Amino acid sequence: MTFSIAAADDSGALGIAIASSSPAVAARCAHVRPGVGAVCSQNITDPRLGPALLDLLAAGEKPAAALASVTASGRDIRFRQLTTISAYGDSAHYTGPDALGVTGAISGPSAVAAGNLLADPGVPAAMTAAFEAADGDLELRLLAALEAGLAAGGEAGPVHSAGLIVVRRVPWPETDLRVDWHDTPIAAMRDLVGRWLPQRDDYVTRALRPSGAPAYGVPGDE
Repeated sequence: MTFSIAAADDSGALGIAIASSSPAVAARCAHVRPGVGAVCSQNITDPRLGPALLDLLAAGEKPAAALASVTASGRDIRFRQLTTISAYGDSAHYTGPDALGVTGAISGPSAVAAGNLLADPGVPAAMTAAFEAADGDLELRLLAALEAGLAAGGEAGPVHSAGLIVVRRVPWPETDLRVDWHDTPIAAMRDLVGRWLPQRDDYVTRALRPSGAPAYGVPGDE
């Protein structure tokens, strides 16, 4: 039902790009914490597993150890698919034996991708390869990976929702974009990213130093 990539870059940014046939996938499956890591909890999703893994990373556990701890103690873990990456770029993944359909997962340099109910098991590898080949802001690299996953087959069924979340130096996501139901959500996300990125940094400045930031729309409009 889902394919995703979680990644870190040399600037300290962490992020996730994710797509699914289900509505509002990012609301349940994507978990990111500045300076700590990123986690995707997918396939018959248990959203509690994302914060649990992030807490372990924040306490100093490496992704593999954090994942081993959660999968050893988690209820119904055989149904879950999990990926995790730290702020340092090391990553790990888990796919339970009762995950749906064709599954796949792979760790690449500073990225980890996974999917279930896939049209092709090579989708995660296509995503990490596209991420490694792309340049620019982490948002653009993640989006390129998501597009590559779709081009490699994506899900076995139609994709209806997508999300893109990136954190950097402030304690909230600098980018948190969602297409919760659309016939072509990844194409819609491409358009949304194009509209958002030119404004992204100004919204951080508005929060930290409002007198030095331009306003959009009417004064004070959010």
